[in-house]
Amino acid sequence: MTWNDYFLTLFDSCCATYRAGTRDVEKFYAGEDRAFLATIGHQAREFFDFVEDFCEEGTPSASTALLVAAVRRDYFLTVQKGITSTQTLTTAELPSFGHELEGLAYLPRILAKARAKLRGELDPNIMFGCGGDRNFLRKHGSIPAADFLRHVWAAGDNDAKLAAWVKAQAM
Repeated sequence: MTWNDYFLTLFDSCCATYRAGTRDVEKFYAGEDRAFLATIGHQAREFFDFVEDFCEEGTPSASTALLVAAVRRDYFLTVQKGITSTQTLTTAELPSFGHELEGLAYLPRILAKARAKLRGELDPNIMFGCGGDRNFLRKHGSIPAADFLRHVWAAGDNDAKLAAWVKAQAM
């Protein structure tokens, strides 16, 4: 089975587990599932958050979760050479909801989360692709979360380049 097939099979299995009432992330996965997530640079809590939102809100879809995971996996394998970061972005370090960049409210927050997502550095209590992120992306041209991540990766530290790209999507 390829990694993406395993991912989608696990997503479906976890949705069934969630709908059956399991909410404790520590009881959500078998050992081989955790090992699989580690090979693609994905944290167990991140995966759970996508499943939870899908089961509760119907979004993001399994395909969206897969595409976001694919960007993280590519970054993990090419930039990080398969080595997990030891850093963590905490909620206290996140820009607030009202912070602006180039006149775009919330962009500093989602940008910090996206960079941490790429590096696998999100605190378990932070989700890239949460409702606030989805709202921001929807308001700015219905940007797919995975596309946003890829553009964050491509822009590097050039915040102005990314802000200009986001503005262009809304036109």
